[in-house]
Amino acid sequence: MFFLLPKPMKEMYHLQSRFLLIISMLLIAFSNAYSQTEMPDVLNKNTLKEQMKYIEEHTRIYETYRAIREDMFQKLNKNISDTLLSSSKKIVLLNNKTSILNHTIDSLNSTLATTKTSLDDITRTKNSIKILGIEANKGAYNAIMWTVIAGLIAMLAIGFLIFKRNLSGIISTNQELRELKDELEAYKKTTREAREKMSMSHFNELKKLRGE
Repeated sequence: MFFLLPKPMKEMYHLQSRFLLIISMLLIAFSNAYSQTEMPDVLNKNTLKEQMKYIEEHTRIYETYRAIREDMFQKLNKNISDTLLSSSKKIVLLNNKTSILNHTIDSLNSTLATTKTSLDDITRTKNSIKILGIEANKGAYNAIMWTVIAGLIAMLAIGFLIFKRNLSGIISTNQELRELKDELEAYKKTTREAREKMSMSHFNELKKLRGE
């Protein structure tokens, strides 16, 4: 049994239906957008190793390919880039410190060579010499000079140890930088292949559904 509605009521009914449909679609879109923008705290606070472990534990593998949410991938990619940039800045600072230490070591070597030359010249002089107008015997003078030399050698040794430690830090940082770059490239490649694989799979499924 059919009921015939007046034309104005029909139009009002259609308008109400469209309004409800639009509201429903907006609510669904808002819900999906909200769920997509939620970012785990581990990707904001934890180390890269912990972030990679989280991604590994919270993503699924499909035919040897790992699927990752786009916003999480972009966040992880940004974190890796920021870490690489920070490591590069640290390397620049370490290189600058190394240059300064090298200059200091060269200066100390030059001073040490000059001091040794002066010592050789003085040892050939008389037993009594004047230091700042004060008479001093050769033994006292030699003791003073050897003390100065010992101090310079100690400074040289300290400078060398600092240089060695900074050099070790630079080597370690460079190694970590290379490893991060390799991991990033491998991750990008895996993600790209996974996307291509999933796109092809979806395309094939659509063809099957259409009966092509």
